[in-house]
Amino acid sequence: MNMDYNLREITLAAFEQFMTTDKQDAEKRPGHGKWSAKEIMGHLIDSAMNNHGRFVRAQDTDDLIGQGYDQDAWVIAQNYQAMDWDDIIILWRQLNMHMAYIIEQTPDDVRDLKRSNHNLHQIAFNTVPEDQPTTLAYFMEDYVLHVKHHLGQVRSALSMEDEA
Repeated sequence: MNMDYNLREITLAAFEQFMTTDKQDAEKRPGHGKWSAKEIMGHLIDSAMNNHGRFVRAQDTDDLIGQGYDQDAWVIAQNYQAMDWDDIIILWRQLNMHMAYIIEQTPDDVRDLKRSNHNLHQIAFNTVPEDQPTTLAYFMEDYVLHVKHHLGQVRSALSMEDEA
């Protein structure tokens, strides 16, 4: 694999760091309309679950068409704010360890196949123009960048910026 897929290491480091978090700090919202650390991690759980299906299905098709979802509605519907912090981060850890496994075991030829038919202009973190071919490798790397982005937000919400 020629791309830097370090999801396993990112996940383990964040999990270890977040295990020492005061559970009350994880519930604090950094501002009006902003997600708490619990809700951001809940969003990352939702992202892992959605992208799991996208990555697996993409191995049997020549396109990269994935169903979108309303992120705010999912976070609200699942009420991550009321969920136990340890349960959230344990579930997130396990899902991302599996995502790392999927990324690692996907054959290079499948990962690097250029796909003209995609909707990464709608569902990717760093979108790809609709008329530009892309690969599952790009989408997987995009997932890792999305995780890293939100982990930064969690650290900020927990006032851990200096420990990142």
